[in-house]
Amino acid sequence: MKFIENIKNVWKIEELRNRIILTLGLLLVYRFGAQVTLPGIDASKLGGFASNFDGGGLGSLLNAFTGGAFANASVFALGIMPYISASIVVQLMQIAVPYLQKLQKEGESGRKKINQITRWLTIGICLIQAPSYLLGLEALGVPADAFILGKPLWFMVTSTLILVTGTIFAMWLGEKITDKGIGNGISILIMVGIIATLPQSFVQEFASRVFESNGGLIMVLIELVIWFVIILACVMLVLAVRKIPVQYARRTATGEYERNIFGARQFIPLKLNASGVMPIIFAQAIMFVPSAVASLSDSEWATSIQATYSDIFGLWYNVTFAILIIVFTYFYTAITVPTNKMADDLKRSGGFIPGIKPGTDTAELLDRIMSQITLPGSIFLALLAIFPAIVVKLMGLQQGWALFYGGTSLLIMVGVAIDTMQQINSYLLNRHYDGLMKTGKNRKAVA
Repeated sequence: MKFIENIKNVWKIEELRNRIILTLGLLLVYRFGAQVTLPGIDASKLGGFASNFDGGGLGSLLNAFTGGAFANASVFALGIMPYISASIVVQLMQIAVPYLQKLQKEGESGRKKINQITRWLTIGICLIQAPSYLLGLEALGVPADAFILGKPLWFMVTSTLILVTGTIFAMWLGEKITDKGIGNGISILIMVGIIATLPQSFVQEFASRVFESNGGLIMVLIELVIWFVIILACVMLVLAVRKIPVQYARRTATGEYERNIFGARQFIPLKLNASGVMPIIFAQAIMFVPSAVASLSDSEWATSIQATYSDIFGLWYNVTFAILIIVFTYFYTAITVPTNKMADDLKRSGGFIPGIKPGTDTAELLDRIMSQITLPGSIFLALLAIFPAIVVKLMGLQQGWALFYGGTSLLIMVGVAIDTMQQINSYLLNRHYDGLMKTGKNRKAVA
């Protein structure tokens, strides 16, 4: 009943209602575009191509991030991932490029310039990925007769232009959801793309268990319970924080009555997983390298390496994957959590950690605590990332369904869902606060 009441409260707020409707409308446009095949390709002959991405593997993971657009040879086949790649590159460049560091300190104007650089870099990445995607379609399983007029130069040029435009349009949709919708537009587009492949993966797993006598309905129920537990673990990882107590100096306020205001006791929340899913994304990018390099050689050793690091559910792939995640978690946390700046800001505002001198000692303490909590956080993140491989080996899950038992897919779904609920909750709290203010004014007027 409380849940239904909260839904009614959400719908009563006109601004929030309009934002939700706009967000749903833009998501509908995005999902529609994911089904529109590139001009010059016969969509009826892509069935075999799409089936190649149903059984797990790197292709299935890429297809999940684009919401099936990759397997549909859609105008949104590249999805929003080029923009994500450009954002990561720009974020890393801010560490070493003085110009970007200067822009970062300029506030809103600097942020706009950085966003513009990210957009141009996105176009550059698309201009590389789009022709590569078009040239590789036949190698990925698209029959030659699916190309209605073949693949002449004009087809490559126009299709590249359409794919680049599709990514830019998807980026625009995400920015509009952020500005005019409920926020986190780019993340919501990725989450919707991932969720779009969830029903099909579950139906395939259900059919395998029930209709092929592979464990029956009871096994499906066990899988759902385990999935629910993993989701709870992801929620704990996203929300877990270490609270560092902070005391603010006592101040004296003068007015009609002079009084002492004792320092407020607050906390600095240090997140257990301050890097989010970025270590997994970095690690997955690195995991492409061994098989790509090994493919350049025909030796037996190179073939073995390529086979080992092409199987995302294999032992050595996941051992290497987990180690890289732990390393990148420390690296990304170090560059995104500025303990020195936190200590300086705390000192300027008159705050201090009890028993610790402001300034350098505070920065060292924060850095030490951050290092201590990053270790269990990184190990927990690595376990979640390789859990799909564990359930495939131990429980025999369909590989497409197993991808939702951890890794980037589940963490993105959980993280974006929590952020979206917090956005909606803030609107509810603000509305409640405005109502209290109006009530207070009315009481004063009556008096």
